[in-house]
Amino acid sequence: MADAPLPLAERSDADLPGHWLLARLGKRVLRPGGLELTSRLLSAARIDGADVVELGPGLGRTATDIIAKKPRSYVGVDDTAAATENVRAIVAPVNGSVVVADAAATGLPDDSADVVVGEAMLTMQGDKAKRAIIEEAFRVLRPGGRYAIHELGLEPETLSQDIKDDIRRDMSRAIKVNARPLTTAEWKQLLIDAGFEIETVDRAPMALLNPARVLADEGLLGALRIVGNLIRRPAARRRVLGMRSTFQRYRRSLTAVAVVGVVPGQ
Repeated sequence: MADAPLPLAERSDADLPGHWLLARLGKRVLRPGGLELTSRLLSAARIDGADVVELGPGLGRTATDIIAKKPRSYVGVDDTAAATENVRAIVAPVNGSVVVADAAATGLPDDSADVVVGEAMLTMQGDKAKRAIIEEAFRVLRPGGRYAIHELGLEPETLSQDIKDDIRRDMSRAIKVNARPLTTAEWKQLLIDAGFEIETVDRAPMALLNPARVLADEGLLGALRIVGNLIRRPAARRRVLGMRSTFQRYRRSLTAVAVVGVVPGQ
């Protein structure tokens, strides 16, 4: 029998999935379109006064922005128990809660939310898991409810399958997660297939590791903290440079996509 994988906290910088490696280095914004696209997405989702479910809140950066918009309630769903305590503290002002569960099987009641938010998590799923998570979001939402996603996109829509396969293979190798980004049309179609009507579509450059984006997302002190950690951790530095090289190689084909789908019936 194969050994069970080590808990994230015990895994080496060389072995850790890319998003958790960046978090270990001090990066708090782990979204392909950065804080600016997240802000526009949350505005489009109409958070104020809503019952909100966030799938995969991770370290709680987006949860902080959600709570600032004064939802009626907040429930986070994360399958990584180690990440939930930080999020619980963030959402305490609205009596928010976090449950440890799979995003495709949240255990939440039918028709119990006005908004479901998921950022940079569908990209990391295979086709079957993507569909299962989207269908779960549809089940949880009330008629008129909004599903807001912010994911890694591919462009143009005519991109060949060979290039898509190259991007997915090289990205998966660099970030050590089976990344499967889609074109904007493909993201939209997944939501439509689950029953959603598309309300808004937005885009931003995919510049996750570009210095200007890091400074904009993390602030000067945050950016300096990341640089300091990279200097002290050579294995992490090699990994991050490898990820950035992959992003740069495919920069003309990568974008960030934000889509809001609506459950019909209201």
